[in-house]
Amino acid sequence: MQRASTLPLTALVAFCSIQAAIYFGWLPPADQLLQTAQQGMGSYLYWFAFLIILLESIVYVGFYFPGQFFAVLLVIAMQPGAGGVAALTLAMVAAATIGSCINYGIGYRLGRASSPEQPQTKLRHLLLAMIHINALAFFMLNRGVNRANPKVVLLAGLLNLPYYLALIAATSLMSEQVGRLAENTYMLLGLILVWLVVALGLDYKRARADNQTQEKTPA
Repeated sequence: MQRASTLPLTALVAFCSIQAAIYFGWLPPADQLLQTAQQGMGSYLYWFAFLIILLESIVYVGFYFPGQFFAVLLVIAMQPGAGGVAALTLAMVAAATIGSCINYGIGYRLGRASSPEQPQTKLRHLLLAMIHINALAFFMLNRGVNRANPKVVLLAGLLNLPYYLALIAATSLMSEQVGRLAENTYMLLGLILVWLVVALGLDYKRARADNQTQEKTPA
């Protein structure tokens, strides 16, 4: 993808399309589907936690499924002990890592086979993307497009261990407001718009640099 703004533009279109479809009743609210699924899962709550995080971790699909919010509700309902917290953490990290593999693979298929040497992934960029699971999904898609070292998927999985452990432990002590903050529609929209503005700025700088290079090149 030549333009940095391509991914955030597609993310904005997908996000707005999904929200519009839910608003007009073309799609049922995802929370209703997940509530029905949770009731049917019975004692398989750890698998349910795995499923909802996996769905939210997949690029574009995550705009529809509020996986982290339902994971928070699960923790509140279960009130797990130390063993339960560990099991939930492993289930969610495994799901998020598989989702990252899927996103990287999609990006890899979309990328060009003639890409130059693998670009380096900076840790601060990965940590910034891990602020929200949807941001991480697009980060992995971009890494795949640019044919970055796939070890970034494993690194994200390792970093997710303390992140989800802290999230689950904090949730068991606090309230579902933690989950509502993570799945707030306006917050997601704000993150996408900030991403788009930054990407447009990068495209503008790149275009200016290319124009200056062409002007300096003798005819």
